[in-house]
Amino acid sequence: MIELIAYAMLGIGSACALIGAMGIVRFPDVYNRIHANTVVVVGGAILTMMGAGILGGLSIFTLKAIVIIIFIFLANPVSAHAIARAAHRSGVKLWRRSVVDKLKEEKQ
Repeated sequence: MIELIAYAMLGIGSACALIGAMGIVRFPDVYNRIHANTVVVVGGAILTMMGAGILGGLSIFTLKAIVIIIFIFLANPVSAHAIARAAHRSGVKLWRRSVVDKLKEEKQ
């Protein structure tokens, strides 16, 4: 039963990574691509590492995987926010069909 859960996590993580990678290629502007990148990292990497950690059993590998998962879970949203804010400050335009720019509204 535990192996089934681990394989499900590996499968869902792989699907998130694939869908997110397609989003990185297909999305029109940097802000949407940052969102797709977050899906890849949080959904893909974390679920895959959790599945591998469960399959590995209780070992030093699992402990390392948990530490890396916590670091990724904390660092990824911060880095995505910093990249989006830097892109906005440097004048990267939104996609032409985007309708809301909250940062621009706050500056005014």
